[in-house]
Amino acid sequence: MDIPLLALHVVVGLLFAGHGAQKLFGVFGGHGITGTAGFFESIGLRPGRLHVTAAGLAELLGGVLLALGLLVPVAAAFLIATMVAAIATVHGSNGPWATDGGWEYNAVLVAVLFTLAGVGPGVYALDAGLRLELAGTGPALIALALGLAGGIGAVLSGRLAPQPGGGTRAA
Repeated sequence: MDIPLLALHVVVGLLFAGHGAQKLFGVFGGHGITGTAGFFESIGLRPGRLHVTAAGLAELLGGVLLALGLLVPVAAAFLIATMVAAIATVHGSNGPWATDGGWEYNAVLVAVLFTLAGVGPGVYALDAGLRLELAGTGPALIALALGLAGGIGAVLSGRLAPQPGGGTRAA
């Protein structure tokens, strides 16, 4: 069981880290902070540079931690927050199916992250090597709650931020 668990941690973690690197550094076909900030502003995450930096760091750091099997519930919380924000700003209004731009893929990732926080990293992980006992239903529920709060908080802060020319945008 530990080899398949390692594979899941590494694949999901490295893909999230790559997604964060796209936002932060413009690698792997990404647009970097400057290129992505305008998109973030267009979906109501203002100021765009701040929100891109936060999302990119959450994905990069969360992905690396997940791949290493280090502080897995913390990694899950960071990554769940980015998925919740993506659902709230981009995918939620499109219905569930990814073929319509919907939220099904994001929801699957949230379920995977919740599960990994509950199951733990397995024996081939830094948490195991450091004898950190962070897995279980409690840590998974805390990661889910923090991820939900973080994602919703990011969206609300972006939508309530002052707009160019004054005022705020309604949430």
